Amino acid sequence: MSRNPERNDRKSGKKTAPSGKPGGRFDGPKAAGKGGPDRGGWNPNPPAKTFSDSAPRGSRAKADADNFVWGRHPVLAALANPARKGMGRLLATPDRAAEIERDRLAPHGHKVEVIEPQALDRMLPAGAVHQGLAFKVSPLEGVALEDIAENASGVIVMLDQLTDPQNVGAIFRSALAFGARGIVVQDRHSPALAGALAKASAGATERLPCARVTNLSRALEKLADLGWRAVGLDGSADLTLEQALDGQPTVLVMGSEGDGVRRLVAEHCEAMARIPMPGGFESLNVSNAAAIALYEAVRKQGG
Repeated sequence: MSRNPERNDRKSGKKTAPSGKPGGRFDGPKAAGKGGPDRGGWNPNPPAKTFSDSAPRGSRAKADADNFVWGRHPVLAALANPARKGMGRLLATPDRAAEIERDRLAPHGHKVEVIEPQALDRMLPAGAVHQGLAFKVSPLEGVALEDIAENASGVIVMLDQLTDPQNVGAIFRSALAFGARGIVVQDRHSPALAGALAKASAGATERLPCARVTNLSRALEKLADLGWRAVGLDGSADLTLEQALDGQPTVLVMGSEGDGVRRLVAEHCEAMARIPMPGGFESLNVSNAAAIALYEAVRKQGG
């Protein structure tokens, strides 16, 4: 498990509101094109709203999705994160509210607002499995790259413009399970650490540090200076992952679901590697590929 039980506290006054769109299958990263539009700003202290069972669903719920964490594990992990102290509004159905009070699951003084399940349904995106708990709070902004890269050892995962919250959340979960030092993403084109992503991570976004950087290529240069070796995944690479890994502190670079690792990012990797697929079906979801790569990297380092 991660040695950092509470992370992703805000380190600067920067305001970020990354957004994403659903991705597809992972057919092995390949070189791709360049970036996209600049990110916008977000309010770290949104005005309080009154919740009632007459609250409309639809556009408002969609707009607020990045300001919600929902589901039992994600919400309890957020409540246990000291970086969240004094932040947000905790909403719970009567049964969940009783559980939180009885088991003292809100250690940092968050007060429970009791709400009926139907009202909570209407506040969240369609299909959100909230399990009777939601936490309205600003997305975590992240930590500085140096916070996870100094004293190089272990594994870091870098995500090159992955936009599917389900995939990114699953990668957070695998990275925490395999003891990764942290996740590095680009400020732009990356989904917020909230909503469906936080749900898919099962609370890992609250425990695994995430560094948001402006330029991944420059971040890889800095990581190299700090003693890290970057290995990118590419389904057409000559080397297998086992051949490319050498036991050194490793940055695993995962490309987007459709385009893979972009050319300039790949040029800053010391090696590109593929996952052998003898079954004849050369297509893995990127979160599955990340889990396999993490296992191989940790095993190569004697973990």
